Amino acid sequence: MSTVIALICKPGSSKPGLSVEDGVLHLRVRERAIEGAANEACIKALADALGVPRSHVRLFAGARARQKRFAVEGIDDAEARAKLGLSG
Repeated sequence: MSTVIALICKPGSSKPGLSVEDGVLHLRVRERAIEGAANEACIKALADALGVPRSHVRLFAGARARQKRFAVEGIDDAEARAKLGLSG
């Protein structure tokens, strides 16, 4: 059981957190996009929000872009969407 999560990462935010804007998931993290710090923060925040271990979240597209895609093991698509506040 696994799912793919697409989101827009906003590094260097003063107010970190998840939000849904126009049906798109936005993840704000305090860390800057320097030496992978923002990517690691995204992995941790996503794992915490979904209730899975960090080791179950893997960034597989967008390491150097704001639009990112994560593979998440141990959770199905419907459960992930519900926990993240996404409709459909």
